[in-house]
Amino acid sequence: MTTFENRLERYAELAVKVGVNIQPNQYLLINASIETAAFVRLVVEKAYDAGARQVFVDWVDDAVSRIRFEKAPAESFSEFPDWKVQEREQLAEKGAAFMSITSQSPDLLKGIDPSRIADSQKAAGQALDRFRQKMQADKFSWTVIAAPSKDWADKVFPDLPEDDRVPALWEAILKSVRADQDDPVQAWIDHDQTLHAKVDYLNEKRYQKLHYRAPGTDLTIELPEGHLWCGAGSINEQQQAFMANMPTEEVFTVPLKTGVNGFVSSTKPLSYGGNIIDNFKITFQDGRITEVAAEKGEEVLKRLVETDDGAKYLGEVALVPHHSPISESGLLFYNTLFDENASNHLAIGSAYAFCLEGGKTMSREQLEERGLNQSITHVDFMIGSDRMDIDGIRHDGTAEPVFRDGNWAF
Repeated sequence: MTTFENRLERYAELAVKVGVNIQPNQYLLINASIETAAFVRLVVEKAYDAGARQVFVDWVDDAVSRIRFEKAPAESFSEFPDWKVQEREQLAEKGAAFMSITSQSPDLLKGIDPSRIADSQKAAGQALDRFRQKMQADKFSWTVIAAPSKDWADKVFPDLPEDDRVPALWEAILKSVRADQDDPVQAWIDHDQTLHAKVDYLNEKRYQKLHYRAPGTDLTIELPEGHLWCGAGSINEQQQAFMANMPTEEVFTVPLKTGVNGFVSSTKPLSYGGNIIDNFKITFQDGRITEVAAEKGEEVLKRLVETDDGAKYLGEVALVPHHSPISESGLLFYNTLFDENASNHLAIGSAYAFCLEGGKTMSREQLEERGLNQSITHVDFMIGSDRMDIDGIRHDGTAEPVFRDGNWAF
């Protein structure tokens, strides 16, 4: 039986070899919390073992972030440091890879003035817009993984003894990324192939629309001509494979910006901007969000869709069966990286260029002409359940089952 240390080492190796797939002499930038320092050091070691030229770590401290939102002058939240933009853009030009290790408390900014959060999110989105466009066109390798923090573990496992919560969250994370298996790298290769079987089927069908039906949901999403379904692994501009999210259980594509009509209800809480948004409903007309309502976090949600004009439209359509490992764990992670992989989901904001034929080399204007949404934000929210049916509508109007009772129908 493998020890916890063995699995942790495997996880770090997966992040480096499968997540960003570090190449010899390549730079790596890691964003992480100081609370995860021990694991970050292990990732750095594995990156150098794989041949990295230099590894940079941008540290954050949740406590310091909270203090700033409480005490800094309001006007400061409309600013974003130029040097942070330059760091990312210059490293991207040098062919660097980028890794984010998420661990933030879902309630980090609970009680903070929503306008401060909205201004901060908007400033960051505007400053990093060019970098985000390159990322969404797969110009470089990037990945998002997770490591526990105490506050996050307290949120996920409130009923466990305090000393058992972080270990329990570690176990859940390691299982979700297949680090508990004998050969995690091979397990990810196999998983990638499984997801691509669904991708191939959907790409062959070329559905014109998807029709979602579930309690609180009746939504039609038109897909643009030349849309591509994608899943799991990606290929960067240098033709090197990488895994943008670990874990991942989804296959996804882009909606036609103006082709979304009806209403949809959330099925899991959304952790956004250090707050929880829960039990919400969004209504669309010709792609545009016309109404939002939420039992919890409504003001935060309203400010999200007011980030820019593109935040009033969708940028991603993702399918995840209810019978998926994270869903069947029964855990609510309060973290989109995990919860989106337990549920069908949609994303408010920008679309991924690589989900359109030829999209990786198109200009922003060309992507817009083809019906892809542009925005400085991209926020996934969960809508799936075991009561959701989805039909694929062909160009002749024929409806075919894609999901029944929350699971694949083919």
